[in-house]
Amino acid sequence: MTREVGRTVVLLVDDHEVVHWGLRALLSGQPWVSRCLSAHNGQEAVELASRYAPHVALVDLFLGTESGAELCERLRAAEPRTKVLLLSGSGRISAAAARAAGASGFVPKDWPAADVCRAVRTVAAGRTVFEGAAGPTTPAGLSPREREILGLIATGATNPEIAGTLHLSPHTVKEHTSSLYRKLEVRNRAEAVRTADQLGLL
Repeated sequence: MTREVGRTVVLLVDDHEVVHWGLRALLSGQPWVSRCLSAHNGQEAVELASRYAPHVALVDLFLGTESGAELCERLRAAEPRTKVLLLSGSGRISAAAARAAGASGFVPKDWPAADVCRAVRTVAAGRTVFEGAAGPTTPAGLSPREREILGLIATGATNPEIAGTLHLSPHTVKEHTSSLYRKLEVRNRAEAVRTADQLGLL
């Protein structure tokens, strides 16, 4: 199946009706989502993935008696282009186990709505997002300081100007900048701003 070009197609797989409705409403309202497909079990999910080749499948870790991790493997086999983001309201799965199942990330349902959306967008962009031991991680794993510097870079501020604004040394700003380039997998400021915009970081 040829997937839609342009905005992101998301497949939501969750058997809890209220949660399902809320997530679908949330994602459908995002300007970067062109379509939010809906499945309540593994069979429906695999059929929809095969038919529409969604960019991302947001899959509940526990689907009744089904395992979201096992479904992840089935979805990836049916449509390798679809990235899977596991989601759970109670249980947890380690990053290693999620990766072994073919998932590109895992987020808990108690994350803020904006963070869940950013996680979906991050996975759609071909990156991974896993819950950190200390709580939610930002997409691409940027630290709060790196996010702050990225925002200033987007305004066109130079490193000396950023250093003055944040009361840091130019050397420290350069180190943070190099780190965020590495995490975003970019080579320069223009690429950093463009990638950050695609990930919803700006």
